[in-house]
Amino acid sequence: MNKIIVSLLLTLGLTGLAHAAGDAKAGQAKAAVCGACHGADGNSAAPNFPKLAGQGDKYLLKQMHDIKSGKRTVLEMTGILNNVSDQDMEDIAAYFSSQNMSIGAADPKQVAHGEELFRGGKLSEGMPACIGCHAPNGVGNVPAGFPRLGGQHAAYVAKQLTNFREGERTNDGDSMIMRSIAAKLSNKDIAAISSYIEGLH
Repeated sequence: MNKIIVSLLLTLGLTGLAHAAGDAKAGQAKAAVCGACHGADGNSAAPNFPKLAGQGDKYLLKQMHDIKSGKRTVLEMTGILNNVSDQDMEDIAAYFSSQNMSIGAADPKQVAHGEELFRGGKLSEGMPACIGCHAPNGVGNVPAGFPRLGGQHAAYVAKQLTNFREGERTNDGDSMIMRSIAAKLSNKDIAAISSYIEGLH
């Protein structure tokens, strides 16, 4: 009997957690201020601002919490999340994750090298392929919190890879996944893989 009660309580508790997720409809109104840089639907027009559309809510929430707490420094976001509640962030994440990311175009001169790195990595240097975490079509891994890359602005991707390589961005966890990968990328590699990602779909 005790096992049944415990099982029931666990089920109800887990169900309650599942229903605590964000509300995309509420998030649309709350995301209005985000639209100035990221676009009303999360598809930013400026290549230095990331596209948020189609990103998994787990990834978006982590980035917002990291920016708000100071774990990740983004000058353009300074103060914007100070008065945003956890529920507001969940709603905003739900809204942007429900949108479709637009796809750009890769530089034809960069495609071969970019695809080689994205799909094959640099195994001789111990760098795994990007597809392991971000999927062959760049959609990422929502449950694991790995971001969608396919369609993201090349300029933004290049800046983030460079920041990881130089240790200016460190919110990739104790395992330092992205820092260790980016450390193996040259400037030419970063340019090629970033361009390839912009056109990936």
